[in-house]
Amino acid sequence: MTCRADTVVALRAAGAAFILQISDPIPRVLHWGADIGDLSPATVSALALTAGPAQLNNSPDIPRTFSALPTEYEGWSGTAALSGHAHGRATTPRPRLVTHHVHVPADGIGGRVALTFDDTIGGLRTELTYRLDAHGVLSVDTSLTRDAALSPRIGSTAYTVGSVLSLLPLPERATEILDFTGKWCRERSPQRSPFGFGTHLRAAHRGKPGHDSPFLLAAGTAGFGFGHGEVWAVHLAWSGEQQYLAERLPEGAGAFSAILGAGEELHPGEVILEDGERYDAPTALFIWSGSGLDAISDRLHSRLRARPTHPRSPRPLVLNTWEAVYFNHDLDRLTALIERAADVGVERIVLDDGWFRGRREADAGLGDWFVDDDVWPDGLGPLVDIVRAHGMQFGLWFEPEMINLDSDLARAHPDWVLGPAEGLGPESRSQHVLDIARSEAYDYLLERLDALVREHSIDYLKWDHNRDLLEAVSQGDDGDRPSVHRQTAALYRLLDELRSRHPQLEIETCSGGGGRIDLGILDRTDRVWASDCNDPVERVQIERWTRAIVPPELIGSHLGATRSHTTARSTDLPFRLVTSLTAHAGIEQDLTLVDDVELAAITRWAGMYREFRDLLHSGRVVNADLADQTTALSGIVAQDGSEALFSWSRFATSAAGQSGRVRLPGLDDTSMYSIRIREDLGSSSRHQGNDPEWVTDALAGPVEMPGAVLATIGVPLPTLNPQQAMLIEIRRTRS
Repeated sequence: MTCRADTVVALRAAGAAFILQISDPIPRVLHWGADIGDLSPATVSALALTAGPAQLNNSPDIPRTFSALPTEYEGWSGTAALSGHAHGRATTPRPRLVTHHVHVPADGIGGRVALTFDDTIGGLRTELTYRLDAHGVLSVDTSLTRDAALSPRIGSTAYTVGSVLSLLPLPERATEILDFTGKWCRERSPQRSPFGFGTHLRAAHRGKPGHDSPFLLAAGTAGFGFGHGEVWAVHLAWSGEQQYLAERLPEGAGAFSAILGAGEELHPGEVILEDGERYDAPTALFIWSGSGLDAISDRLHSRLRARPTHPRSPRPLVLNTWEAVYFNHDLDRLTALIERAADVGVERIVLDDGWFRGRREADAGLGDWFVDDDVWPDGLGPLVDIVRAHGMQFGLWFEPEMINLDSDLARAHPDWVLGPAEGLGPESRSQHVLDIARSEAYDYLLERLDALVREHSIDYLKWDHNRDLLEAVSQGDDGDRPSVHRQTAALYRLLDELRSRHPQLEIETCSGGGGRIDLGILDRTDRVWASDCNDPVERVQIERWTRAIVPPELIGSHLGATRSHTTARSTDLPFRLVTSLTAHAGIEQDLTLVDDVELAAITRWAGMYREFRDLLHSGRVVNADLADQTTALSGIVAQDGSEALFSWSRFATSAAGQSGRVRLPGLDDTSMYSIRIREDLGSSSRHQGNDPEWVTDALAGPVEMPGAVLATIGVPLPTLNPQQAMLIEIRRTRS
């Protein structure tokens, strides 16, 4: 797989390719994108020959290059891959390649290139590793090690890391940018912009990715959508502070037009390397697609599903107690709720906030992870026994990284609170942050979590994190030190150790809803809480974009009450049921207040969840590209194209009276399918006189249609009233 005296390496998988020229002093990327097949000598020569740009007027006397670790020494005037200093010196890194290792599996699928560089200015050894997996996802890992022997000029002076970014070049045809913003209860709101000159920089300064996380930064050809266009994207698998950038300079990036990259956002002095110390930057994942955003998602979903730790058992139907009882914990009331839950088919009960010492409102008790004897005089055992007697799993809510000043823990250990020695800043949600990088605090948390999981054989933890980290410094004898990186690393160690002690334990990551969703935390957890918002109008959009990187089986999606807890909007039951069906389903309402008619509908919904669960949690996510943004057509299609479940939703009225022909993506246009409208959960309200003829037939029973009509030509869909949804079931009858 290497040729031209082993200087050009191609990693290929799943229709994607990464081609690198291993040259002195710095390798350069020749191509990242579509697989161009085996590299012939002619192809290699052509790639190498065309890798150099012109030498421009009023520019360095040699052509500017863009290398694997771009620096000013090469004439690169954009954002550098490496920055830092040794007490104000050694600010101009000049890494030079000293070793490289290439491994391509015998089957030729994917592979790894490991490069080692020495920098005699900064006294640094840099290791840069590219891995292309079987799904076409390219991961980039970078580490820095301080080696005083490399740089006699600065000797043993410690090196302060400024930033370490993973950067890849983009071609001229990438002309648009897509990333995300948001807020609490409106996470992952997409935003587009032209890819102009300069730097498009998104940074997270919240101690976590945040509700406004960029989440995924994509650059693509003009008008790229879910199912069309060429797209290059990056995601940082890290749960601390982040930065994403897309950058275009007038002189380009070597033979390319622009760059895409990501890395950890470090505070000044946060990572200081003494001789022999090492910093491992978070993994950046780069994903290319020749057919739109859904193919980006498919690569990432396939990567996650291939993990040994990915959940294999059916995802149980959940009931979380928060919006049912809030802080009003009472065994009799909860028993009635559990019995109702068992009647409708719930398989897991999660006891939310309010069970621990001093926790009657959201202003006290965080940190005191002991069962409150006043509320639970006999402990949690009786409740757990009732849950188990109904054949259900038991889960418990925690917020381990947070602390209330009104707690025994804060009173005993005020120095465990993260913040300046000068004095703490303002509270958020009446809480502060526990310095879990401090060994004593870490040990306390691990002991408490381990003891409770062990005592009650807890199946599931809902792990919350409700506030941003501000002035996140750790108090010490040497003064206040920035601690977001240490805090994030300690969180990872805590999760890893807990999972090691309890291999069957499942953990949900929640951060005021969707404030910490990334593939770093998902390496250690089994579910994300996409948002605290159960309003289905908001939730449809939030979950649609969460699925950009997270497969449905890892996204908690709960049925809420008629009137939303977070938006005060009231919605019809069928709309709420359809919206909460197509991920990891659950319930977030008081079933004891539900009448028999509604309870019967919820029971049917639970049955449909079990009916479609295997498909929903293994299939490919697809989305139709629609001109009318007040509607959405999303589906999950079996990997072999044999079946699918689509949801057709409307959020508001639109100028058009009807949809016209809408294509159902992901189906095989050479197969025949039966198509059926499922109204088991209730009929959606229409804004029309009569349905299209085929819909009327599909309501009465299955209608057979060619895949070419469904997927290539499209079918007219009903004009629903706002805040309505319809389920469309499709099964292949013959190829």
